Amino acid sequence: MSSRPISPTADKFRSLARERILVLDGAMGTMIQRLEFDEAAFRGERFKDFHRDVRGNNDLLILTQPQAIEDIHYEYLKAGADIVETNTFSSTSIAQADYDMSDLAYDLNREGARLARNAANRAEADDGKPRFVAGALGPTNRTASISPDVANPGYRAVTFDDLRIAYSEQINGLLDGGADLLLVETIFDTLNAKAALYAIAEICEARGIDVPVMISGTITDKSGRLLSGQMPEAFWYSVQHANPITIGFNCALGAEDLRAHVADIGRVADTLVCAYPNAGLPNEFGQYDETPEFMAKLVGEFARDGLVNVVGGCCGTTPAHIKAIADAVAPFQPRIVPAIEPRLRLSGLEPFVLTNDIPFVNVGERTNVTGSARFRKLITAGDYTAALAVARDQVENGAQVIDVNMDEGLLDSKQAMIEFLHLVASEPDIAKVPVMIDSSKFEVIEAGLKCVQGKPIVNSISMKEGEEKFLTEAAIARRHGAAVVVMAFDEAGQADTFARKTEICKRAYELLTTKLNFPPQDIIFDPNIFAIATGLEEHNNYGVDFIEATRWIRTNLPHVHISGGVSNLSFSFRGNEPVREAMHSVFLYHAIKAGMDMGIVNAGQMAIYDDIDPELREVCEDVILNRDPGAPERLLQLAEKFRGQGKQAKEQDLAWREWPVEQRLSHALVNGITDYIEVDTEAARLTVARPLNVIEGPLMAGMNVVGDLFGSGKMFLPQVVKSARVMKQAVAYLMPFMEEEKERNKAAGLAEGVRSSAGKIVMATVKGDVHDIGKNIVGIVLQCNNFEVIDLGVMVPAAKILETAKNENADMIGLSGLITPSLDEMAFVASEMERLDFKMPLLIGGATTSRVHTAVKIDPRYRRGPVVHVNDASRAVGVASSLLSPEKRDDFLRDIRTEYDRITDAHYRAQQNKKRLTLESARANRLKIDWSKTKPTKPSFLGVRTFHNYPLAELVETIDWTPFFQAWELAGRFPAILDDPKVGDVARSLYNDARKMLDVIVKENWFTANATIGFWPANAEGDDVVLYSDEARTKPLTTLHTLRQQLEKREGRYNLALSDFIAPQSSGVPDYIGAFVVTAGIGEDAITMRFKKSNDDYSSILVKALADRLAESFAERMHQRVRKEFWGYAADEALSNDDLILEKYQGIRPAPGYPAQPDHSEKITIFKLLDAERNAGVTLTESLAMWPGSSVSGVYYSHPQSEYFGVGKVERDQVEDYAERKGASVAEIERALASILNYIPSGDPRPEAADDADDVASLPLAQHPPGCGCAVHMRLNMKPRGDAALN
Repeated sequence: MSSRPISPTADKFRSLARERILVLDGAMGTMIQRLEFDEAAFRGERFKDFHRDVRGNNDLLILTQPQAIEDIHYEYLKAGADIVETNTFSSTSIAQADYDMSDLAYDLNREGARLARNAANRAEADDGKPRFVAGALGPTNRTASISPDVANPGYRAVTFDDLRIAYSEQINGLLDGGADLLLVETIFDTLNAKAALYAIAEICEARGIDVPVMISGTITDKSGRLLSGQMPEAFWYSVQHANPITIGFNCALGAEDLRAHVADIGRVADTLVCAYPNAGLPNEFGQYDETPEFMAKLVGEFARDGLVNVVGGCCGTTPAHIKAIADAVAPFQPRIVPAIEPRLRLSGLEPFVLTNDIPFVNVGERTNVTGSARFRKLITAGDYTAALAVARDQVENGAQVIDVNMDEGLLDSKQAMIEFLHLVASEPDIAKVPVMIDSSKFEVIEAGLKCVQGKPIVNSISMKEGEEKFLTEAAIARRHGAAVVVMAFDEAGQADTFARKTEICKRAYELLTTKLNFPPQDIIFDPNIFAIATGLEEHNNYGVDFIEATRWIRTNLPHVHISGGVSNLSFSFRGNEPVREAMHSVFLYHAIKAGMDMGIVNAGQMAIYDDIDPELREVCEDVILNRDPGAPERLLQLAEKFRGQGKQAKEQDLAWREWPVEQRLSHALVNGITDYIEVDTEAARLTVARPLNVIEGPLMAGMNVVGDLFGSGKMFLPQVVKSARVMKQAVAYLMPFMEEEKERNKAAGLAEGVRSSAGKIVMATVKGDVHDIGKNIVGIVLQCNNFEVIDLGVMVPAAKILETAKNENADMIGLSGLITPSLDEMAFVASEMERLDFKMPLLIGGATTSRVHTAVKIDPRYRRGPVVHVNDASRAVGVASSLLSPEKRDDFLRDIRTEYDRITDAHYRAQQNKKRLTLESARANRLKIDWSKTKPTKPSFLGVRTFHNYPLAELVETIDWTPFFQAWELAGRFPAILDDPKVGDVARSLYNDARKMLDVIVKENWFTANATIGFWPANAEGDDVVLYSDEARTKPLTTLHTLRQQLEKREGRYNLALSDFIAPQSSGVPDYIGAFVVTAGIGEDAITMRFKKSNDDYSSILVKALADRLAESFAERMHQRVRKEFWGYAADEALSNDDLILEKYQGIRPAPGYPAQPDHSEKITIFKLLDAERNAGVTLTESLAMWPGSSVSGVYYSHPQSEYFGVGKVERDQVEDYAERKGASVAEIERALASILNYIPSGDPRPEAADDADDVASLPLAQHPPGCGCAVHMRLNMKPRGDAALN
């Protein structure tokens, strides 16, 4: 590595950079867009007959429009650029695969560099100024650190080696074309960049050259991290090994937002800093608004303040921007590169620096299969979820690095290492710390190095097989940027004495630093900790030898570090944890003093030196320091005294009970403690004149604290709901006293005391919909902020909502809904509000609602008052407060109106430019299964089977908990969310409460779980599935209708419909289909009301959420039994619950109203087939919601190629065809499929029609225009459909 020549280009570049700030060019893409090349121009003569569209492949213009590309380079150089980037951002075989042009990669890069070189030569000839060509290496369109499949976090769409090979081809082309530098840019995943840097190092070594490398990351948003989660300083430590000539950031942000990150990296980087931001943030049209003058002023401030050495522009910048920037930075001196002290600097997602303030680094040992029996069992069993919990526990207990070792005889160690590190990368609370990749097999270590984006530690390498292998492995580790643990082990064996330890470490140090130029601060020696007190006298000095060798190494080998496996020391005392912990603490106390600064220890099982029993501590010291030959025997005898002792549980902290009553109430509210609420409420009542004063005084003060904490993100919904429970119970306690006061005042002829509130809101789940968990949570959050909430419940007709709002003199109305038909009902409520001259605000919320739907479909129907979409509970208070605030209301409404106008305009424009296939073309591209090779399995029975009172206990273990937390607006996957650094405590508390309630639900049978399933002979007929009443298939029973994707697909991708998974009639293959309805919600309503009446909204919501989870679990369990027993097409299936959640089984169970079949009306057919109301106790509302709400229905498909998909948007031709097949009117189908229409139905309101609304409403009904959207026509259009139209 150190033998390669130093690049003269690098010397020239650095020399110029010392004199002035250098200028990089601007956005090639922006300039290409201005040329407005059409498809023919992109193709050129060479690709005129290419089999697919290539417009948008900007890199291809290198070959088809070379003069245009060269001229753009020249424009930037003439504007003042010293460095010009090649137009090769996407010129890897990986990125070009999107255009089926992978084979052009080398040519694109060679020619791209040649064009830039030509432009640079022209510019140099003009003015004599030196110019540099930077070969651009983009990040590709894949990420090596992140799974593209959220359901499978261990999956990777690209590997390190895929990237390395693709980048190698690109680099060779760029160098052959004349690039002076290589620029690895727009890095959103550091592992991708490390693959590029590895390839650069390989090629430079093979060519015997040194090429300067510029590295530029991308901070994707204002969080200050790369897309893959790394912080800027951690990013620098990950790529520092490449010795880049510049480090910095580009793209994603404008100069104003990028400045802080540029400053941060400049403080830690001992190289030049380069920044080339966008021309601001993109506007709603994807354009960049910052003028050259405005952007140059901001970048000029970078230069003025000494932050940069190289500047330029990214997206949206033009030659005018670059000229302005060059002029702005010209008066200022370049940043002075700081001298950085050599220290061990590691990184995960976050940086770690071993400073003098950190006496010892805890390396977590519990993720080591050789050191932890529990971890070994989990890995060998394939239970990676629990294994991740072990890693998380190590980090929580203080491990600053985690050691990962998979060396187990029954394991594929390499694959296990890859899988586990992939999963670790998906868990930010674990991945934040660096990883020690630990194996006795270097191929396993190398595989691990290819999985981590941070700077890891390799554990370990040694000279046991000679110097050549030692140096080869060290060079590979260095090329990956890793620090290394070097074992005191040579050709003669492990070092066991002071002399051998120091001799081997000195020899290794000299080899690494002189032959490989390995940074000494990245060398960690392990001089071998061996077991003591074994009964063998020759082992007694092992502790002293290690400690003294540590002292010598730290004194004589500058900057290195010392580590060791501390648990080895106490191997003789396995099973006696108190003694082992004491030995480890005593050993570390002395070893750390001698210079040991790192160790593999269980961070959660370390005794504090001063807390160790004095007698035990003294004997441990005698043994470790070999002060007494009889000490090992004394320790063995003493050890029995401590065997089995555990840590004592902490007593409950009740110190807050001594506080003043106001503070006690506030504490109880914030922490959701109900135990003492009546006692404290009474104590507070006795101190005030009226019971109302307790509510408006200390209770509201406490709730204000809750509101502030929730608003600032320091409390989360489950905590807020618990706080509301405390508040309600306190108010309930005060109610008799308030009623008594009321009666006294009435008798005395006095006016009643009225409690003040922030505002009154009527809330309801609209008619036809039974889902209200989200609405209830919003209501509680509003109540916690002093709003009076009148909750009308579920399935509430428009008339009742509006009548209540008028009678209660409400300040606003809030509507909620989960199923898509609820969107129509919300629009109807809005129309009625317009007709009845309401003016109060209307809030819209629920899972299927959106800002776009609200702006386009609901807002135009209610122009007299504001309509506001509220997407979650955290926004509800701010929206409601703004709407009722005289100071904020006008500005808030103006912003909403502007936003909705923009959304509506964009929506209507977008309709004109959607690429969809005709239904005929989509059908031609259907999935074509070879039915001659497939023999569908016949179910074990045909017809219907019913299950009553299904045991709830069987459903508990198959619960998917992740949606449970989402219902409480806690984001994260289960079980990782329980240890999330931000919401983990809240999530764990919520989970514990849920499990306790679940135990009671099962024990006391709170709910009744029923299911009905059925199977029928079936064959596909076009896009429909015909079910037969007999195996001879002569008597059609009914038809299930399906919809087909119409989005234009890439080659090899099909336009799917569910009917594709059933054998067509023409195939002659007898196929089958199944259906199901399950519920776990019978009895839920009564339990919910019981909690509501006792002012316990928290438990009420918990019950609903658990009923919902049990219903989904029931659906999953029945599907499992269908696959294995009742249909039996996967009788040998053996999947874990995690596998079920990840849908790793054969077959699917799509539900009407969901993406694969968005039409809710198909439920009617399923319910009739199964007689679901009689068999399962489940009914359909008029809007086709199921009651009880905790119910699931759907269809079973068995074919191995069946998969879940989304139909997406559909065109008018399919709607008309679908209506004809179902025997319904087009208007009915348009309403049923409103959310997926790719056109605007004639009856939908358009923005410009709003001004005529009053005139239309006043006309006789017969004179209303076609497609009228008035309230009367809305109601007529929503009349119930007849059965005939649905079968």
